[in-house]
Amino acid sequence: MMKLSRLLCAVSASLFLLVAAAPAARAADNVIRVGTDATFPPMEFVKDGKRTGFDIELMEALAKTMGKKIQWIDIDFKGLIPGLISNRFDIAASAIYMTDERRKVVTFSDPYYRGGLAVLVRRDDNSIKVPEDLNKGKRVSVQVGTKSVSYLRDNFPGVERVEVEKNQAMFDLLATGRVNAVVTGRPAAVEYARSQPLVRVLDKGLTTELYGFALRKNDTALVEHLNKALQTLRMNGTYDALTDKWFARKD
Repeated sequence: MMKLSRLLCAVSASLFLLVAAAPAARAADNVIRVGTDATFPPMEFVKDGKRTGFDIELMEALAKTMGKKIQWIDIDFKGLIPGLISNRFDIAASAIYMTDERRKVVTFSDPYYRGGLAVLVRRDDNSIKVPEDLNKGKRVSVQVGTKSVSYLRDNFPGVERVEVEKNQAMFDLLATGRVNAVVTGRPAAVEYARSQPLVRVLDKGLTTELYGFALRKNDTALVEHLNKALQTLRMNGTYDALTDKWFARKD
């Protein structure tokens, strides 16, 4: 009888824990975990201790349209795809190009912005007028895990690549003269040049790319929900307002 009583108590306690945990599980269903490397203005960066930028505000607007809340997870860019695959988060939102190589392991939302690789140089350096000049043994900084690395490796064998972990580190190397150029996404290059009169962006770009949000291949329902929300934002004017805010010329 004593054993039966203890068993009933144990079952009751287990049921209580399950019931208590149920609201938390339901609340989690309303949360999307989003991974980002917030070091890439104007797409995603930290200002006054808060994440901001085009990707951040667009993702927040998408989540609101979807009836979800966001749990942001900060991670280095090179860890975004591995972190997504290992289920650390549900979406990677960090100015990610929709490349064939990445499509082998993840799926993407519909494209949400057009960009491309650009070359940033010091304004007083007249030895680099077009991207092809990089092949003359120039030292070029790139961020680990980005397309810049493979693109230079495959197309500019004469370049000495200087690979760094963070976006800002690329710019610091250029500003101090330790590299001749930076290859990065055009939005970031233009944004940095606006704030630093000692540098300029070459008119001729290297590539044209599309940005997309990365998701796991089996999350088809989430992909569809996200794409539907993106279409809604394009139709109701929210998307245009965000692009005007973050990419309209300020000079």
